[in-house]
Amino acid sequence: MRIVNFRRRRTALAAGLATLAMAAGFAAVPAQAVDKTKYIALGDSYAAGQGAGPYLDNCYRSENAYSELAAESKAIKLVTNASCSGKTTQDVVKNQLRQLNKSTELVTITAGGNNLKFGEIVTYCGAALAAPTAAAAALCDKASADATALIVSGQLARDVASMIQSVKAAAPNAKVVVTGYPYLYDPVVPNPADPMSLFIYKATRLANGLNDAIAAGSAGATYVDVKAAFAGHGINSATHDPWINLDLADPTSPDNFHPNAEGYEAYFASLNKVNAYSAP
Repeated sequence: MRIVNFRRRRTALAAGLATLAMAAGFAAVPAQAVDKTKYIALGDSYAAGQGAGPYLDNCYRSENAYSELAAESKAIKLVTNASCSGKTTQDVVKNQLRQLNKSTELVTITAGGNNLKFGEIVTYCGAALAAPTAAAAALCDKASADATALIVSGQLARDVASMIQSVKAAAPNAKVVVTGYPYLYDPVVPNPADPMSLFIYKATRLANGLNDAIAAGSAGATYVDVKAAFAGHGINSATHDPWINLDLADPTSPDNFHPNAEGYEAYFASLNKVNAYSAP
């Protein structure tokens, strides 16, 4: 798996240009003091940057996370990326809101997938696909049914709404932006004779339900759909350019089913489209 560190590449380029300017005899022009938007990122592994490396800690926070890309903006000051792998919306409220205060001006959140135990669904259903047995199929079916129940009952939307209300109470002056999740696989037409197509179809339906619930619970915040930005770059990318990791030689890799560096660039681009990082 190739990991591209975009942040270091851009930083190195900027440093090189500055050196050339000094060598050419141009005097440095003092920059005007700018009040940067105070920004805090919250959420789960997709907010942390898991899948893109290199990692800063055991929360799988990456230098290529979309919040770190935003930190290079002249208008943004990333106070902290408080997100952590494996966290639910309840975990965000319990453990991450202490970073917020009245001076916080922007909060981004990616959370909700772990409420559905989406990782377990992919693991169980992938195992059932690789080695079909009645026991494996039962685990896959139960995990999928439990997740669907949380969506259909409206519980996930309520969990998201409760999280956003808590964020707004802790940071009353902040713009709050909530992201959805990409499809892990580019959608396909289900074929009863092709178990893989049925697996992808099930994953696509669950992703749609997950994102719809997050959007429904995002009243008072800006919801950002990232599916279009990832179109054509799922694990099964027809152009062999996936932005979602899956290392078949290492099925237990923590990077699996998470975006790579290009994927987090797509997250960043989606956030920019709704002016999430524009100055207030």
